[in-house]
Amino acid sequence: MGGRVLSVASECVPLVKTGGLADVVGALPSALKPTGWDMRVLLPAYRALRARAANWPVVWEEPDLWGGSGRVLAGEEAGVPLLLLDAPHLYDREGGPYSGPQGEHPDNAIRFAALSWVGSRIAREGLEGWKPDVLHAHDWQAGLAPAYLAYHGNGGCKSVITIHNIAFQGWAPGHMLGTLRLPGHAFHADALEYYGGISSLKAALVTADWITTVSPSYAAEIMREEFGMGLQGVIANRAQVVSGILNGVDTESWSPQVEDPPFGPKALAGKAACRAKLCEEFGLEVPGPLAIVVSRLTDQKGIDLLPQVVPDFVVGGGGLIVLGSGEPHLEGAMRDLAARFPGRVAVQIGYDEKLSHRLFAGADAVLVPSRFEPCGLTQMYGLRYGTLPVVSMVGGLADTVIGANPATLAAGAATGVTFHPVDALAFGRALDQLLEIHRQPKLWAKLRANAMAHPVGWETSAAAYASLYERLVA
Repeated sequence: MGGRVLSVASECVPLVKTGGLADVVGALPSALKPTGWDMRVLLPAYRALRARAANWPVVWEEPDLWGGSGRVLAGEEAGVPLLLLDAPHLYDREGGPYSGPQGEHPDNAIRFAALSWVGSRIAREGLEGWKPDVLHAHDWQAGLAPAYLAYHGNGGCKSVITIHNIAFQGWAPGHMLGTLRLPGHAFHADALEYYGGISSLKAALVTADWITTVSPSYAAEIMREEFGMGLQGVIANRAQVVSGILNGVDTESWSPQVEDPPFGPKALAGKAACRAKLCEEFGLEVPGPLAIVVSRLTDQKGIDLLPQVVPDFVVGGGGLIVLGSGEPHLEGAMRDLAARFPGRVAVQIGYDEKLSHRLFAGADAVLVPSRFEPCGLTQMYGLRYGTLPVVSMVGGLADTVIGANPATLAAGAATGVTFHPVDALAFGRALDQLLEIHRQPKLWAKLRANAMAHPVGWETSAAAYASLYERLVA
């Protein structure tokens, strides 16, 4: 069937990225092409993007955009069809998408209301020769777009909101209702009101035609108090229009075939060489499995559990390299581990894309002990590289890794090690299991082969999105 989709988001690879949201927004247009769906991405023209789009044609003008005018420029970057909302009074600022040198921008509610407003108008009225069948909003930054369609007319366009992380909800004080061009009659608990204020994410959840999350398990989890972050009741009330669609990864850039040296499922000598180079780079000698952590260093990611479990893992023969940054006390705890176990544990604070590729290429296992994980890409990179994931049984981690247990081992289906609940006892036992599997070369080889054969690309996910769009339009 096919059709047209306007994707509205605050980030998009390769232009601007702070997290996995950008990867999804950047990957979907190309992934959807074979299904017949034409997706264009509406993104704010942040300072760094304005110069790149200087010669792009203007396809939309918006005279009244909260204190100034705006215009939409059309172009393409790395195969992604883009619409950039150029409104200098809102987006031409020093810093990242959400904050500058002085911290978070105080007018973020208005900055992203403007993005949503223009997205809803394009969805309702269409550009010259191109009118969307579906508006696909991502996270709170685009959350008001479905609400504007619901309250100002949708022009026949359906709407979808995807929750990438429900912890971020886009809150504004209640007195801004009129300023945000939202109707007073909808300011009640069953619609826009949220603890006396306005949440742009809640606005989307109560107005969008469909709600998706980035994994089926996360879709179920966020209807529960421990994961719903205050919005669990809203989502449970709309359970009949909630579904989870897993993210995929870019299998061209994340491929063992492009590493140095390259390797594949049937040519693993290259992986052994990558491991040797990695150990030399970090000055490690690890007789057992070499594990990595590539993560934001936060409690959400379970990083606080590492000091409790790594010592026994090292005694058992394991080693660890940590790459990431985050909460200062956790950065310090990682440095303390490296100081305590020289030659077995190494830490690099910060993020380095090239190093992360070397880590996945050379490591034996990747540790992802998250307390909640909407989807997660790290474990998928691990599968792709034959770097066995050791993951907590939450969200997308539970949906992508088949844990080694008597049933999965008997069926020859296991792709990693899983644990639950998310505490040091369960995590430590998972690392003991990893050590035990590593002592059995045939079993280790089987799990690694299973992992590398597991599909992690966008094909299945794109087909699921296309099917959803077709149901909505039909």
